[in-house]
Amino acid sequence: MLYGKDLRLRAIEREDIPRFLRWFNDPEVRQFLTIHEPLSRAKEERWFEEQLSRPNELHLAIEVWVGGEWVHIGNIGLHNINLKNRSAVLGIVIGEKDFWGKGYGREAIRVLLRYAFYELGLHRVELEVFAQNTRAIRCYEAVGFKRVGVRREAFFRDGAFQDLVLMDLLASEFAG
Repeated sequence: MLYGKDLRLRAIEREDIPRFLRWFNDPEVRQFLTIHEPLSRAKEERWFEEQLSRPNELHLAIEVWVGGEWVHIGNIGLHNINLKNRSAVLGIVIGEKDFWGKGYGREAIRVLLRYAFYELGLHRVELEVFAQNTRAIRCYEAVGFKRVGVRREAFFRDGAFQDLVLMDLLASEFAG
């Protein structure tokens, strides 16, 4: 497990799947994710099984200590880990809406970046974020990510094309 000041990151487990379904089938949670269709348990279980065999993927649960127990509030991961180029793509979701806006996403990202840069030896972590997701962009910038480009009208959602902002962070820039 990876620990921060107010949270920990642990491996996702099969028992987490019902929570994933609740989160990802909630339009408010899904609004800034690239998931655009309702998810079935069978499809989510198939995704879970596929992730176990992919060495270039790291999927972790975000847990916070509440009322004497660890509560799973979201997921974070490194995707397309490329050890030759020492790079990866970051993804995060806080699925429990009661925990939005409390700084847990920012702390989880810092904990994962410490692992990425100091344990895996990565040089660069990148991400894409919907341009209108200003809360997430502020969070990423607070951690040190820089805007490096825009994929104009790259994603079709709610009857309109959406821009995706490209951001990245180099190990030398991380103040972790």
